[in-house]
Amino acid sequence: MSMTKARALILALGVVSTIFVAGPGLADPTGYSLQPNGTTVGFSTDFGKDEITGQFPITSANLKLDFENPGQSTIDVTLNVADANASFPFAAQALKGPKVLNASEFPEITFTSTKIRAEGEGARVEGDITIRGVTKSVVLFAQFWQQKGQAAGDLHLLKIRLTGALMRSDFGATGWSDMVGDEVRLDILALIEQEK
Repeated sequence: MSMTKARALILALGVVSTIFVAGPGLADPTGYSLQPNGTTVGFSTDFGKDEITGQFPITSANLKLDFENPGQSTIDVTLNVADANASFPFAAQALKGPKVLNASEFPEITFTSTKIRAEGEGARVEGDITIRGVTKSVVLFAQFWQQKGQAAGDLHLLKIRLTGALMRSDFGATGWSDMVGDEVRLDILALIEQEK
């Protein structure tokens, strides 16, 4: 599919995930910055029959995206553990405490992509995540959308959604394992804008 046809399809669907197509890398990847007002780094895990949800603030982010050659794209993000919140006070305190994320000793979570490729209607993002000083591989699935009213091919302002999961026990965050689930589901929604 040509880029012209791909972008026409994007306009018709209102989604830009289909522009992650293989092609010759003719230009350097484009830098994007996160817009804090449109960005949430959300997580959820089981708490008996209920669910604990919460968010991490973003300390820094470096995004370089190449929609014609996804393999040249890179994503680096640092999250603030100390200011994380959860759906009720005890969960927030426990999350940051020594038995889970130990924010006093490990105040940040970092993610660095190692491989990005087009997959389905989006992109598969493989990378290394470091939690409590332990680094493990994780896979996220990304989808991109244009903002309402943008012209076909206008990629200056995009929404990106990244979803995936990890096991907190892999990082030694094992506190309250009799009450709280091991799987942590990630749901990241970000508004990104091309750097000028």
